[in-house]
Amino acid sequence: MRLIQLDSWDLAIAALFVGLLAGLSWRGRLQIARPLLVSTTRMVVQLALVGFVLEALFSFVSFPAVALMACVMLLAAGREVQARQRRRLRGWWGYGVGTFAMFSSAFTAMTFTLLALIQADPWYQPQYAIPLLGMLLGNTMTGVALTLERLTEGAWAQRDVIEARLMLGHSWQEALSTVRRESLRSGLIPTVNAMAAAGIVSLPGMMTGQILAGSPPSEAVKYQILIFLLIASGTGFGSFLANWMAARRLFDERGRLRLDRLRPIDRSAT
Repeated sequence: MRLIQLDSWDLAIAALFVGLLAGLSWRGRLQIARPLLVSTTRMVVQLALVGFVLEALFSFVSFPAVALMACVMLLAAGREVQARQRRRLRGWWGYGVGTFAMFSSAFTAMTFTLLALIQADPWYQPQYAIPLLGMLLGNTMTGVALTLERLTEGAWAQRDVIEARLMLGHSWQEALSTVRRESLRSGLIPTVNAMAAAGIVSLPGMMTGQILAGSPPSEAVKYQILIFLLIASGTGFGSFLANWMAARRLFDERGRLRLDRLRPIDRSAT
């Protein structure tokens, strides 16, 4: 099957529809036209730059280069998780909790898959390592961000209930249990919904890309199943770790609720 190439004019025509949507948003005073255009521009520039970087990595396989690329992706994902929290932890905790949780889950899942399942030679082959890490980080980032956002917002909104439970002799785990369950549920719902709808409501992105590139559908399906399983486990373990670390930070060594460790609400967070 021959791969059909796209040129710049094809992309420009597709971009016209986004411009039309921005115009309708502006006319309807939805206050989303500018963010839409900015996000579209960022997406085009970022993907174009990544394309050049990946071409260089694919032609010159180097572990330090792949590791550097992976670190940049992780740090950028950590920044996005931090930016999406309206009430985030003060100090380096606001950035470190989400970043460490993603590193522990996504990098572990990626390394295991490359070494034990795909078994590329070398194992850090960028053709497999970078796209796999990107998909894992992207989905884990969403789950961790939702978990932390719901946890901090819930702790702030239910502070009176939590403190009442503490005064009744409950431990910090018991006092915050309801908020922690709801935050974890929020973080995992997008992944659960995506897996439930795969193949019936939608064709997932990786599978669609492989088919468009000429891969046999049966092979594309196997890779997509693998990716979904990794995303589910990576997002789940990352969300659990971020939930525990942030929840523990909200209490001091004597088990007292310390909401002063949260920054004031950030209206610019998305």
